[in-house]
Amino acid sequence: MSKPLIEVKGLCKYFGATARPLRAVDDVSFSIQQGETLGLVGESGSGKSTIGRTLLRLLDATDGQVLYRGEDLGAASGKRMRTLRSKLQMIFQDPYASLNPKMRVRDILGEALKVHGLAPGKLARDKRVAELLTLVGLRAEHADRYPHEFSGGQRQRIGVARALAVEPEFIVADEPLSALDVSIQSQVVNLLCDLRDQLSLTMLFISHDLDVVEYLCDRVVVLYLGRVMEVAPTGALFAQPLHPYTQALLAASPKPDPLDSSIFTPLKGDIPSPINPPSGCVFRTRCAHALEACAQTVPPVQNLGNGRFKACLRDDLAL
Repeated sequence: MSKPLIEVKGLCKYFGATARPLRAVDDVSFSIQQGETLGLVGESGSGKSTIGRTLLRLLDATDGQVLYRGEDLGAASGKRMRTLRSKLQMIFQDPYASLNPKMRVRDILGEALKVHGLAPGKLARDKRVAELLTLVGLRAEHADRYPHEFSGGQRQRIGVARALAVEPEFIVADEPLSALDVSIQSQVVNLLCDLRDQLSLTMLFISHDLDVVEYLCDRVVVLYLGRVMEVAPTGALFAQPLHPYTQALLAASPKPDPLDSSIFTPLKGDIPSPINPPSGCVFRTRCAHALEACAQTVPPVQNLGNGRFKACLRDDLAL
């Protein structure tokens, strides 16, 4: 296998007082191959968005490394990061908040081109803006409108166009569908699929919608309370989840067939506070299969072969 485009090694991100910090992300490791779409799933509060922002150094990591083509982004100077920004972009969750309401679309997209020295000159920028709008399924004349003149789905397309403006190699899509109507979500998913294939993009797709993750992603990382529970190729994960938390997530996912009798048991209770996480395995307080040892030992992420990894002390839970 070739060297990963993105490597995350022991990533930690804590907030608040050092004596009792909020452990948003705690010792997370994974990699993303060039051209791959990696899904990142878990309940609200599991640290998904924090990982996405820390990967792009919109937040500085407390510990650990994020490597882009082998280069440690945490050690990069401000000048170097400004250069790398054109290769590392983000699609934000809320298209209503991520676009400046006082700027026309032409200026929103043109600003990125101007900052990075792409398409120099007004005529060249206007031409590139028109190309970007067409690329995401909008019209060139939309360039003179303000964000409030668009629907939510159209705004998210503008957000996608802004991310693509600087010809990035890697994109973090942070729950790009959650603020959209269900009728619009499929259009944006298909747009992302088409653009990924057309532009050979590498993507981290953060979502709580497991159906979309199954459709869009090559592999999936399952998070719980800032820690990795399971990593697997998408087909294998959905066909045979090995971690009890992954099994619970699938149980909570709506079933299209009302007669489908799932063998998974949904979780009870709420996710614990990341300020005071459980000892040992952070999932043990909600796990029906927990052992006494689970309270004492943090389970390592074991390599099970065939691209599968699991952080669990029990080996008898495969379905």
